[in-house]
Amino acid sequence: MLHEYRDEIAHLKQTNAHFAKIFERHNELDDKIAAVDAGREHLDQLDLEKLKKEKLRLKDEAYAIVIEYKKERAVG
Repeated sequence: MLHEYRDEIAHLKQTNAHFAKIFERHNELDDKIAAVDAGREHLDQLDLEKLKKEKLRLKDEAYAIVIEYKKERAVG
């Protein structure tokens, strides 16, 4: 997720508990979705779509935190 912000993400995971929780949950969802797509787990289409939407929401939230962090560093 957001590979172009690798350094910022590494720092935020260490210093921002909320960001770390979002990042961990996003990765859990990514693994679950991949398992369903690969046929290792079963989930009906509606539940799969819910997971995908949650994953996207978390990515958007994480992105907003990263951008805010970058702004703060640029100013400070």
